[in-house]
Amino acid sequence: MSKAEKLEKIRHSLSHIMATAVLKKFPDAKLGIGPTIDNGFYYDFLLPEKLSDTDLPEIEEEMKKIIAENIEFKKSIAGRDEALKKVGQQNFKIELINDLPENEEISFYQSGSFTDLCAGPHVANSKEINAAAFKLTHLAGAYWRGDEKNQMLTRIYGVAFDSPKELRQHLEMLEEAKKRDHRKLGKELDLFIFSDIIGKGLPLWTVKGATIRRELERFIVDEEIKRDYHHVYTPDVAKVDLYKKSGHYPYYKDSMYAPIKIDDEEFMLRPMTCPHHFELYSSKPRSYRELPMRIAELAKLYRYEQSGELTGLIRVRSFCLADAHIICADLEQAKQEVKGALDLIEYVANTFGLKFGKDFTYRLSLGNRQDDKKYYKNDQAWDQAEDVLRQVLKEIKRDFVEMPDEASFYGPKIDIQMKNVIGKEDTAFTVQYDFVMPERFNLVYTDKNGGEKKAIVIHRSSVGALERVIAFLIEHYAGNFPLWLSPIQIKIISVGETHIEFCRELSKELKENKIRVEVDDSSETVGNKIRKASQEKIPYTLVIGDKEMGSDKLAVRIRGQKDLLNIDKIKFIEQLKTKIKNRSVELE
Repeated sequence: MSKAEKLEKIRHSLSHIMATAVLKKFPDAKLGIGPTIDNGFYYDFLLPEKLSDTDLPEIEEEMKKIIAENIEFKKSIAGRDEALKKVGQQNFKIELINDLPENEEISFYQSGSFTDLCAGPHVANSKEINAAAFKLTHLAGAYWRGDEKNQMLTRIYGVAFDSPKELRQHLEMLEEAKKRDHRKLGKELDLFIFSDIIGKGLPLWTVKGATIRRELERFIVDEEIKRDYHHVYTPDVAKVDLYKKSGHYPYYKDSMYAPIKIDDEEFMLRPMTCPHHFELYSSKPRSYRELPMRIAELAKLYRYEQSGELTGLIRVRSFCLADAHIICADLEQAKQEVKGALDLIEYVANTFGLKFGKDFTYRLSLGNRQDDKKYYKNDQAWDQAEDVLRQVLKEIKRDFVEMPDEASFYGPKIDIQMKNVIGKEDTAFTVQYDFVMPERFNLVYTDKNGGEKKAIVIHRSSVGALERVIAFLIEHYAGNFPLWLSPIQIKIISVGETHIEFCRELSKELKENKIRVEVDDSSETVGNKIRKASQEKIPYTLVIGDKEMGSDKLAVRIRGQKDLLNIDKIKFIEQLKTKIKNRSVELE
């Protein structure tokens, strides 16, 4: 048995042991589900009274007592009627049983006094669990079966490992992640807010947050134009008919905003840009000489994510995607465009200081030929498309994993998986091969012989959703943005009133050199001003006193360093301009 399989059994068994402990405290609790997750487990409960994080140590101690009893985990099989009797008044379990197919085996696991509807796997005996290698971490609200129309349950999370050392290392990593949480830092650094009266999942960017976003927008648009992308603007709203034509509507309607009826027509906020770009392409006849055509847009999109899934900037209901659709003439052109898209993505990642293998990896997401409801039926096209993406990844010599049943309905894709500060993976960017939309939108071109040919479409996102990538970068940098992204690049601190005018003139000079600067001319002590600049994570702090006013040198404090450096003013300005131009991630 591998270590991963062993941990899976331990974590799953701990979820049952936790349920046993909770039932001892709350005998009338209703049980939801208790699966394993990355690094641990959870269990959902409908409790007769509110639980808080301060109750977790008590439940944890009870779990350790149960583990010490060396209880066995015994599997049993039951028919539907017997299974319903076994769960008694546990209404959530009754619902799960009733939803099972008629001929499906219904299994239970008994562990001491507790019996639960479960498919396993579990340890044979609780003595296989190291009681010093698990911990209950926190509580959360969770809708039953993830549906906000259902009851809100209390979810208790835990982590578990093979040894106390691994647990300690993980908990230290979680503590670091808390410090880096983009929601916490976003508030402390005054980057964005949410307002209940505006609506959940709809971020408002402050001046400082908008600066970061604007720098990213300029960076990606300029780079894409350099690579022959045609940047366009299309509406944030369109008729529902457009998404029915594209085929997106059946797949996305549950996560789309409700249609708006105007003049007997239904419109909706767009959840994607693809059909808008295809309408642009189809607005006039196209020749093979125009291909590949790279249509790009920084597009505002809207998706009605469930309340329980909204997470700061990572999961929002309004976001801006650096989107593009590349219309290709043939397979070879499509292959080259996929390579070009990956080259752009790696360039962007490297600019952020991210490295392949360490910070991001590739995943080839494939379709399921047997699932006609989820995937467009065309086996030959699927084979061809998957082979093209596989070839590209091999030719650029990048390791990748293949993930079945993860493709889009219209074709396979390469997902760029970013690792956050606790090692959790999220899809940040994608490159997708599309053989469906050319059919639905009749995306054709005239070949060199005057004949009409069907095009191939490559969908790609160069920097992903700006909201998500900013959340990732806040946590990756721990708020210590590189100079080019920092909202305020220099803080000028006046020692006294007699230095204020000089500070303002210096600020004006720096702004003329396109350097973002702020003057702190408050009456606070110099020490407090420096401390505040440090808390704001300003890259460079300049302290201006009598000595600096009478010299061509500046007293410069670099973020993270204690000592002041004396640097020639002209040289310092030129160094900053070079770092900003090169988008350097280093301050020295």
